[in-house]
Amino acid sequence: MRNMILWVIVSYLIGSLPTGYVVTKLFHKDENGKRDGLDIRTIGSGAMGATNVGRAMGPVWSWVVAAVDMLKGAFALLLAAHIAPADEQQTIMALSAFAVVVGHIFPVWLKFKGGKGVATTYGTLFFIWTPKSFAVILLCGAVWYAIRYITRYVSLASMLSLVASAVFFAMLDAPGVFTGLAAALSLLVIFAHRENIGRLIKGTESKYKR
Repeated sequence: MRNMILWVIVSYLIGSLPTGYVVTKLFHKDENGKRDGLDIRTIGSGAMGATNVGRAMGPVWSWVVAAVDMLKGAFALLLAAHIAPADEQQTIMALSAFAVVVGHIFPVWLKFKGGKGVATTYGTLFFIWTPKSFAVILLCGAVWYAIRYITRYVSLASMLSLVASAVFFAMLDAPGVFTGLAAALSLLVIFAHRENIGRLIKGTESKYKR
């Protein structure tokens, strides 16, 4: 039990690194090319994820933020996998994966107002049950791209692709704790997108520009 609590705390702190907030604070430039310390939460959707950073700073920085957010999840998970006792490994990995996404969405450093958790969830699920989890996430990526292409809603594509992850894990007969993790993370991400859901219902959600 002590090991589990320790890894939950460590993973939460790893996940709570506010990547998008730090990137825009340090590197965003105004129209005169001077760094202005932009708070990403004050523009666009107000989120700190890659999509909103892309709106403020362009696609390159969007990919940087997405990559770092995915690596946060991967790092916490791989750290737990290598150090956790064998008899507790799957449970600790699942708890660590969930905690790192909670940390991303509710970071202690920013009054518990963070990102939407999509990239970090992808990073954790990618390594949760190797090598089969690689296939699951590639399939989820295909679902994400298809939905985004058809609807042009990034938020909808993100939510539905993560719901699909639980289905894919179950279809491949993954350990119950990992399938349950995928389902729990998809619900957590849906909760984080509750404002987006409201805008989708009203028809005011921003669309991806092709």
